[in-house]
Amino acid sequence: MVYQARNMCYFATLCVTFGCAPASAASPTDPTYWEDIRPILRKNCTVCHSAKNLKELDVSGGLALDSYAAILKGTKQPVIEPAKSGASILVQRVLTEDGDKRMPLGATPLNPQTIALIRHWIDSGAKEGKNPDDHAVAVTAPASKRTRKLDVTLPTTAMPGKGLVGASNPAKLELALKVGPLAPVAAVAFSPDGKLLATGSYRQVTIWDLASVQPVQTLTNVLGAVNDLRFSPDNRLLAVAGGQPSAKGDLRLYSVADWKLLATLGGHDDVVFSVAFHPDGKRLASASFDKTVRIWDLTSHKAERTLTGHSDFVYAVAFSPDGKWLVSASKDRYVKLVETDTGKSRLTFSGMDQDVLAVAVSPDGKNVVSSGFDTGLYWWNAQTGQRVRLQNGHGIAVHELCFSKDGKFVISAGADKTVRLWDGATGAPLRTLSVSSIVYAAAISPSGKLVASGTFDGLVRLWDTATGRQLLTLLALPSEGDRSDWLALTPEGYTASSAGFAAQMQWRMAGKAVESEPVWKTLRQPEAVVKAARGEMLVSPIFGK
Repeated sequence: MVYQARNMCYFATLCVTFGCAPASAASPTDPTYWEDIRPILRKNCTVCHSAKNLKELDVSGGLALDSYAAILKGTKQPVIEPAKSGASILVQRVLTEDGDKRMPLGATPLNPQTIALIRHWIDSGAKEGKNPDDHAVAVTAPASKRTRKLDVTLPTTAMPGKGLVGASNPAKLELALKVGPLAPVAAVAFSPDGKLLATGSYRQVTIWDLASVQPVQTLTNVLGAVNDLRFSPDNRLLAVAGGQPSAKGDLRLYSVADWKLLATLGGHDDVVFSVAFHPDGKRLASASFDKTVRIWDLTSHKAERTLTGHSDFVYAVAFSPDGKWLVSASKDRYVKLVETDTGKSRLTFSGMDQDVLAVAVSPDGKNVVSSGFDTGLYWWNAQTGQRVRLQNGHGIAVHELCFSKDGKFVISAGADKTVRLWDGATGAPLRTLSVSSIVYAAAISPSGKLVASGTFDGLVRLWDTATGRQLLTLLALPSEGDRSDWLALTPEGYTASSAGFAAQMQWRMAGKAVESEPVWKTLRQPEAVVKAARGEMLVSPIFGK
């Protein structure tokens, strides 16, 4: 796996913690839950059927399989009957020929050897056995309560006068929050009307209203890392892509009107890394680490075509403006152009020496731009497949590319901690936005006036396209019950936040805590935050008034 690609480096450690090991072979003695069955369930089932998902019935069905006690309990009835594998619901669900009922749902069926091992375990009494790693039981506790011990420090340009906050030597204020580490933000997308910004991290999508600069919805019924998300052209749907590495891809459709889950599109055997809506909004393309691109009919929610032209992970997919063809980028170092209606391959763009992580199509359909571990931006003629130009700039991997709606700009998100703006016609560099963290995702608003970046440090930043000036920093914490804390901060120090969240923050100057009340009195100004989101210039705060 290529750990540099977006947030996969971060979630590699999660995979070790939560378990991605293959099932062991049947032991010479009777199999046990801990030794033989638990690894199978971890790989194939507990990404959905776990204690933490019990309240999300559309995900878990009310069934947890991540503990021996939970398996014995089942839901309305036990899912196993010791000594009676044929009568056990668990066995029936992995054996059924009905693809809508067979488990694991939307994934490759379990192989006969694995099913035989499960049946042997049940028929021999469904023994629990000895827990070989007691420490693993603790992972069912919410991550936020276990690990949020590190400071996340946000700089500002605000500087109180001497003595105003108890500091003898004035310096720029910084805001410290003991909420780290934060999961990387690996996906950002503006709605077609420019009113909303969707951001995705681990198991969470946050929808920001840009008029009020506060979250209007938090979606937590997603699986694993959110690698990509997109609004449909008519602004009615939000597609969210993610999944569990090497086990299950996750692709979900939500209604923008009420944020309800409309459908889960099952079929990918590995994480879904990129999605793109057809211009007519009736189809959706998805790119996966299972080496396929799938085109989905959004009326039936079925895959109408599976493209298998790549020999390795597929990182990115994009449609042409007329929807007649699409392009995909892969770890196999190729970009492929394929006809949408027939699946026929028309062109292969080659010449890259390393993984191609990103691809975009110009609004006029004449150019395709790709990049990745070969850090240059490769411009291709979409009709002939010839390379038009190679534009260098990023020093490390480029994770995402996109054009502005009018085609004037191309933006690129880089592991060199920058977002770069390029001329959409000539490819010439225009400006560089220094972000201070690895950038996994970037998007440009429909008006072309705003750029959003999602980064490894778990923050979202908004920028002014015309000047490159940073406007806001946005932070949304993982939800805990009904509580979802958030913060919006301008570079000048003006803040807006969820109720009570300010009590968990500390203002510092040169690393030392200062008196917070006079600072909050000056800097807690939600109206200034709203002005910043509109691109308005803000005056420096005046303390002591």
